[in-house]
Amino acid sequence: MSQSEADIAYANADFIPDAAAYPPRWEERAREWREVEHAVGRAQLNMPYGEGARQRFDLFYPAGRPEGLMVFVHGGYWRRFDNKLWSHFAAGAQAAGWAVAMPSYTLAPEARIAEITQEVRRAVEAAAARVAGPIVLTGHSAGGHLVARMLCPDVGLDPAVAARLKRVVPISPLADLVPLMETAMNADLRIDAAEAEAESPIRHSPLPCPVTVWVGAEERPAFLDQARWLTEAWEGAELRIDPGRHHFDVIDGLADDASPLMKAVLGG
Repeated sequence: MSQSEADIAYANADFIPDAAAYPPRWEERAREWREVEHAVGRAQLNMPYGEGARQRFDLFYPAGRPEGLMVFVHGGYWRRFDNKLWSHFAAGAQAAGWAVAMPSYTLAPEARIAEITQEVRRAVEAAAARVAGPIVLTGHSAGGHLVARMLCPDVGLDPAVAARLKRVVPISPLADLVPLMETAMNADLRIDAAEAEAESPIRHSPLPCPVTVWVGAEERPAFLDQARWLTEAWEGAELRIDPGRHHFDVIDGLADDASPLMKAVLGG
């Protein structure tokens, strides 16, 4: 695959109607959610899990005692966005009685993917220290990659935290990084053969934990392939293809506690 072919294969916005409207809409809804939740005392914002400027997470609580903790890790090809665009997607888990942690992380090219993986590990451990009970991990796109990596033994997730994992749901994950080496964005990512081997979840045997790989039926073929590759590589993993969903609206179900996606994440 040539660089131009790889760029087209992994381009999402070019194939989604009105794609440019999604980020500002996410940002506005997220801001409104944070303001309301903070005003009623259900949000702790900008809590540090490290010394870096972006090593912060927001924690949203349900109305009563949390059933457990959901961690959502955002996407953006490890190069864009932060946790402030997604706050409203905590709504589904909160309504179901769960606390929700949403971390930011240092972006490429300032950080390599291997470094981002370790930041997310620390964020998960820091959030777990604040909320008792079972833990579920979910993330979208690059965030799907990062939550899948938490199940890889080489990451070194605290054994006490790993023992609390109930379910991991990578949404539209990047499971094999080799194809991304041929894209123009690799100028920022700097994935080489060694990092592609080490950081691709499909090249690891995961810790024991139920895994559901979720992907939209209308996504780019490359993302459908990536979802299948992870499901095939990880024995026991389930593949769910969400009808009618593309790469940007595939996460909408996180805002609704009755959605199939939310039930998959929480194991309902």
